[in-house]
Amino acid sequence: QVQLVESGGGLVQAGGSLRLSCAASGRTFTGYTMGWFRRAPGKEREFVAAITWSPGSTVYGDFVKGRFTISRDNAKNAVYLQMNSLKPEDTAVYYCAADARFFTLRTGLPDYWGQGTQVTVSS
Repeated sequence: QVQLVESGGGLVQAGGSLRLSCAASGRTFTGYTMGWFRRAPGKEREFVAAITWSPGSTVYGDFVKGRFTISRDNAKNAVYLQMNSLKPEDTAVYYCAADARFFTLRTGLPDYWGQGTQVTVSS
């Protein structure tokens, strides 16, 4: 059974930082693109970031503007999202995702999703 399990969410003040982690298990993720999405209350799901297997190319949503960094540890089947300079509008449930094809994940249709972790940024 494939599982993506997120952790690291929580409550932080505006301007603060959080590091989200996602641990994948249940199959081989060699070659998989992994990424993060988010859904804020009352809004559509939004692409945050993605990283390919190798060479670890990254892409970010337009709103990130250098504040977030995605990384991965292929040996651990893990992906991370370092979030700095957080704003109240970053408040959302953040979801980890994985897919064998970059463009499938990027368009919001990955094969695998995590359950999400809540990030709340207070003003």
